[in-house]
Amino acid sequence: MNKTDFSTLNLQPELLKNVLSLGYETMTPVQAQSLPPILQKKDVIAQAKTGSGKTAAFGLGLLSLLKVSQFRIQALIICPTRELADQVAKEIRKLARTIHNVKVLTLCGGAPFGPQIGSLEHGAHIIVGTPGRIEEHLTKNTLNLAHLNLLVLDEADRMLEMGFQSSIDAIIERTPVNRQTLLFSATYPEEIQKISQDIMRQPVMITVEAEHDHHSITQHFFKVDDNQQRMKALRLLLLDSRPESTVVFCNTKRETQEIANRLAGEGFSVLALHGDLEQKERDQTLVQFVNKSISILVATDVAARGLDIDSLDLVINYQVARDTQVHIHRTGRTGRAGKQGVACSLYDDSEGYKVALIGDYLDRIIESEVLPAERSLKSLPITSSMVTLQIDGGKKQKLRPGDILGALTGANGVKGNQVGKIQVFSQRAYVAVSKEVVSHALNKLETGKMKGRAFRVRILKS
Repeated sequence: MNKTDFSTLNLQPELLKNVLSLGYETMTPVQAQSLPPILQKKDVIAQAKTGSGKTAAFGLGLLSLLKVSQFRIQALIICPTRELADQVAKEIRKLARTIHNVKVLTLCGGAPFGPQIGSLEHGAHIIVGTPGRIEEHLTKNTLNLAHLNLLVLDEADRMLEMGFQSSIDAIIERTPVNRQTLLFSATYPEEIQKISQDIMRQPVMITVEAEHDHHSITQHFFKVDDNQQRMKALRLLLLDSRPESTVVFCNTKRETQEIANRLAGEGFSVLALHGDLEQKERDQTLVQFVNKSISILVATDVAARGLDIDSLDLVINYQVARDTQVHIHRTGRTGRAGKQGVACSLYDDSEGYKVALIGDYLDRIIESEVLPAERSLKSLPITSSMVTLQIDGGKKQKLRPGDILGALTGANGVKGNQVGKIQVFSQRAYVAVSKEVVSHALNKLETGKMKGRAFRVRILKS
């Protein structure tokens, strides 16, 4: 038997059966190294990047240790963003589907506070949330962690970058001392080392490379003289390669919005993602990018955490990242699922030392390449093939993706292959449809019924 088979672990039979049914035959490196000590109730520090399988690692661990008959909060998972928290909660519910009556509750900012209080009053086994909102519930005594036995800090480095140190400290003060603590982080700076020393007991240290490595990603570097040439270079790269999905990384929120506005003015299909957006705007932006209703997302590093898309054609670093590990994390968003990825980085003289450090990591001498020919500037930007429709109803109204698909493809409806990704949130839902049938699809949803009632529907503008 392969030592990385899930069957080698001491998992509950129903949990192992579900894992195998999900197609998880062998463990990823982070799962193989972290699950044995997690199941032994040891504290674990795992340096692992997005895409390494870390969510399933701590998810399977906490579900194995969960006492379902004791209906109280036993596990708390803290994430830096709402998007990541939603993604983690979704994964844990999937892993727990064969265990009867496991309740997972998300507590994130940007959502109404009152309904969360009601959900907490009904009880839960596992809480997944963001630091600010969890701290707020603790302060108002609407969240009780007295019976907590497992604490998970997911992407701890990003939480510190976002300024959540005091909130994390306040939360930990309200948890039992005799608990198990798991810390997952893409990087391991001094601040993380200090936290681990303060809150963990003899942790097992694990360092794992991401599922993809830099050999699956072709990296190009282009030297520019000033900001005017940098913007021109960005346009050249986009117009020459014409990728369907691109993330452009900027170092500040202000630059992120400015670059997105300038690209939009040039006719590109683009939106910005940064920390100054309202939660509803963030949700709509991510929905449109993931379902290919826009082709370019200009983002900060923190805002892009939790972005779940396998087929990302191109990453462009508008500026070089603040350190090598962040650069590797950015570029690692392309070249997933066995595909070859492409990453382009723009830099000037002041960023030369950062490029040299990246070269050391990649074990190559980086030399500036020649930008595409300027005749590309005469080309028109590609347009997105999909359009997103927003439905003013969601999980609270018992809407499911199947209801939306059925309403669209019913009698005289659109074809199934003209319907893209469907995402259902608490109070609203989104569906991507081919641009050529958007009017017909809109009419079908507006005039038809789902769950026996009509819903307001509109086209989501990018």
